[in-house]
Amino acid sequence: MTASPQRSRRLAGIDIGTLTCRLLIADLTAEGSLNERRSDRRILRLGEGVDRTKRLNGAAMDRVIACLKEWRGVIDGYHAEAMTAVATSAVRDAVNRDEFLDRVKCEVGIDVEVITGDEEARRTLLGIRSGLPDGVTDILAIDIGGGSTEFILDRPGRAPIVRSIDVGVVRLCERVLKHDPPTVQEIEQARDWVGKETEVALAGMNRPTGLTFVGTAGTITALAAMAQKLPAYEPARIHNYTLPLSSVQELEQTLLSRTKADRIGLPGLEQNREEVIAAGAIIIRTVMETVGMASVLVSDLGLREGVLIDLARRGGI
Repeated sequence: MTASPQRSRRLAGIDIGTLTCRLLIADLTAEGSLNERRSDRRILRLGEGVDRTKRLNGAAMDRVIACLKEWRGVIDGYHAEAMTAVATSAVRDAVNRDEFLDRVKCEVGIDVEVITGDEEARRTLLGIRSGLPDGVTDILAIDIGGGSTEFILDRPGRAPIVRSIDVGVVRLCERVLKHDPPTVQEIEQARDWVGKETEVALAGMNRPTGLTFVGTAGTITALAAMAQKLPAYEPARIHNYTLPLSSVQELEQTLLSRTKADRIGLPGLEQNREEVIAAGAIIIRTVMETVGMASVLVSDLGLREGVLIDLARRGGI
C-alpha cells in the first residue's frame, strides 16, 4: 500500500516590532518550506518615545491593537491551524508592557511572546537560512530594527554567535537625529555611537575570511529598492540582491541632504519610512565601514518567517 502524501499545514505569525508590525500566513509543506498565502506590514511606531520614557504610549498601543484586530480577522478567514505572535525591543524595554500584553489578550484574543534579543536573532536566522542562495554557507547577518540591532555569526556545524546592541532607527532618531535634516554634528555623533557599539559587540568574535555579509529587515530592503529605483516593492528583485557599500554611501548622502518631506516619493522608498530611513542608512554604512564589508546580500526573509519555522519545530507540526 502506498502511503498517502503528507498535507501542508497553514500557519500564521505576527512580528510586533518597535517600528513595524508584520503578518505572514503561509503553508508549511511536507518538505519544510513555506508557501506564502498572505502577508502585510504596517509602520505603526509602537516604540515611539520608549527610549525616553520607558513606556508605551496609549496612542501607539491603540494603533497596533487596531491593526491586530484586523489581522486576527484575516487569520481566521484563512483558517490557520496554528498561530504565534512575538514582540521585540520596544515591548521588552517598556515598564508598562504588561498593560499592552493584557490589552492584546483581552481585545484581540492573542497571546504575545516577548522575546529577548538573542531569541530574536535565533529566529531571524531561521528565516534568513531558509532563503539563502546556493553556495552561501558562513554568514555574518545583521538585523536593523527600530530599537535594537542584532549581529549573528553563523557557520554550519557551530553554534551561532549573537550580539545585540541597543541602537535602532527609532532610538537613533529620538536620541540623536533631532533636526530635519540632521546637522553635521548630529550625524557625526550618530556615526560615533554606532561605530563604538559595533566594535564592542563584535570584539572577540572570530570572523573568518570569506564570510558573506547578509542584511535583513526594513532598512536594508528599502535601500535595496532605492538602489534599483523600484516604483513598487518587488520581493523577487530585492531578495538576494547584492547592495554595494558605494550605493549605501550615495543613498545616505541623498537622504541626509533632504528633509523628511523632501524624501517622500523617492523611488523605492516605502511610505512612512521617510524619517527613519536616514538613521538606517547611517547604521548600515557605519557598520559596513567598521567591519570592512564591501557589500551586503539582502534577505527579504527574516524574523517573520523565522517565527513560523520555529512554531512548526516547537509544535511538531
